[in-house]
Amino acid sequence: MKAALGRVGEFLRLIRFEHTLFALPYALAGTVLAARGWPRLAVFLWIIVAMVGARTAAMAFNRLVDRRFDAANPRTAGRASATGSVGPAYLVGAVLLSAALFVFAAAMLNRLALTLAVPTLVVLLGYSLVKRFWHQSHLVLGIALGLSPLGAWVAVRGDLEGAWPVLFLGAAVTVWTNGFDILYACQDLDFDRSAGLRSVPARFGMSRALLVARLSHALVPVFLVLCGLGADLGLFYFLAVALVTVLLVYEHGLVREDDLSRINQAFFTVNVVIGFIVLAGTLVDVFRIGSP
Repeated sequence: MKAALGRVGEFLRLIRFEHTLFALPYALAGTVLAARGWPRLAVFLWIIVAMVGARTAAMAFNRLVDRRFDAANPRTAGRASATGSVGPAYLVGAVLLSAALFVFAAAMLNRLALTLAVPTLVVLLGYSLVKRFWHQSHLVLGIALGLSPLGAWVAVRGDLEGAWPVLFLGAAVTVWTNGFDILYACQDLDFDRSAGLRSVPARFGMSRALLVARLSHALVPVFLVLCGLGADLGLFYFLAVALVTVLLVYEHGLVREDDLSRINQAFFTVNVVIGFIVLAGTLVDVFRIGSP
């Protein structure tokens, strides 16, 4: 039993389970926008289950198919999937169980959620293969995370009527993810080129990659404002957008072409804070304004 629990803990560290916090605030924001408040408890819990299942399946699949590259990359050679301490059979089982959990949660929500579950999994799992043939895998990852608020809307409402606010929120998540994943990929520029993997830094170089990331993040406040206007949110939400803009500028100040030492601070800490600021602004205004 102790060994089994240890293996589970090693697996959770491998897939960076705490990174579920990247997409979760946006899914919750989409939830309260759809419900104009809190949804029924059962709906809320199934949304959480679906998020965990989807993200776990995607990350386990990523570690499974990237084992060879991770083992050859000095930055990732210590990952349990690369060393073999979490083997392929375990990862396959994790992918299948997590995907099944996601589909089951979708089925417990409504028919449309179930209908969209498999296409969503194709996007989530497919991301891990894109780097082999297209440099914009970062954008595909952005789309995968950007589906979270739209998925929450479908989970609550069972249709797409009036979903424009969460479509703009999903677009914000997409370009935000695209930007920070390009920053993160700068660490592997040399390895990606030598291994034949494609990324924005590998194709365009460090300087242009940082520019693309900045331009991508410049679109985040635009889409967040469009979301707020579409959802008829108020002052607190737009103050949150202003704070997010400041944090994005700060994030890019942490990463320079000649200094990537603070990339983890920029990648994890700042971006998690950004997500929860968006969620907090949404919650305050939705509950302050109330149902229309």
